[in-house]
Amino acid sequence: MGSPVRCLVHRDDDRATRLRNAGVEVVVGNLYDWRDLRAAVRDVQRGYHCPPFDPRHLHGSVLFAMAAEEANLEVVALMSGWNPHPVHPSILQREHWLTNNLYRRLPFDVIHVNPGLFAFTYLLGLPAVVHLGLLALPFGDGLNAPPSNEDVGRVVAGALEDPGDYVGRCLRPTGPRLISPHDAAATLSDVLGRPVRYRDVSTEMFIKAARAQRFPTFQIAQVRHYAAEHRAGAYADVTNHFEAVCRQPPEDFATIARRYINYPSNIMPGLRAGSRAGTLWRGLRMALTRATDLDAWERSRDYAQISGGLLVHDNPDWVAAARQRQLLLQPHTT
Repeated sequence: MGSPVRCLVHRDDDRATRLRNAGVEVVVGNLYDWRDLRAAVRDVQRGYHCPPFDPRHLHGSVLFAMAAEEANLEVVALMSGWNPHPVHPSILQREHWLTNNLYRRLPFDVIHVNPGLFAFTYLLGLPAVVHLGLLALPFGDGLNAPPSNEDVGRVVAGALEDPGDYVGRCLRPTGPRLISPHDAAATLSDVLGRPVRYRDVSTEMFIKAARAQRFPTFQIAQVRHYAAEHRAGAYADVTNHFEAVCRQPPEDFATIARRYINYPSNIMPGLRAGSRAGTLWRGLRMALTRATDLDAWERSRDYAQISGGLLVHDNPDWVAAARQRQLLLQPHTT
């Protein structure tokens, strides 16, 4: 779009190289180091905070907010999610809710970007899809309109380029239509040219598979809650937010799947389709992996926990806000 862009990255790797090749000024630093943040936002007018999926969410978000305030940023696009609320069983969603409310009380304007489940989540088990024709997910028959990573990025870029209509709003980019996991499997069958079947797996099986693939335990502990919400239909909505910002239709699941299968690192850095033998070995390793008591694991890390936490579809306040396609936020008058 012609605007100069600076990006703070944690590692100077091939992704940073691609950014430089696109004309981005790349700063390598630590999101949790005040010195690096101050240097990154110096002379910046508008910012995008895309927090990592890790247990330091609130720490990093507060640091970024303080750096943005000191640098007199005009607007911050804040990545969140569709399901934050104050009594969610996921500590990450409770901290997203705190961050959403905090940012609205600071002197810069805020654009909330809050997609539901991304399309890449359907392909985290890519080796089994490619080599065994098996799409195993704990999603039940839940409906979702999954957006691509790239389309979410396009919404952020478009909103920051011309923020006037979007300040204070909640933008929830989605794909063009609702799909079930069975629909996703059918699409993958077309893309790969061979049958792919969907298998609804239990939360315990999901935890075992994720541990066998060495996904971070913190992420597994949070995603189990989002999978339960997906099964209950909490993400079953299609918005026109992408079209409104980008003036074009969003990518459909077939387009996304074709690209991610060809470039698995777009799903997750380091992910590869691998070989059939390797996939079978991972399946054996999963069978031998014990399911972790994730509540006990969180207690052992001394994470803040609450009794009787509510998934979004069980929280009437969240449901009322979602019907208006809004985040659940505390009332605030500036």
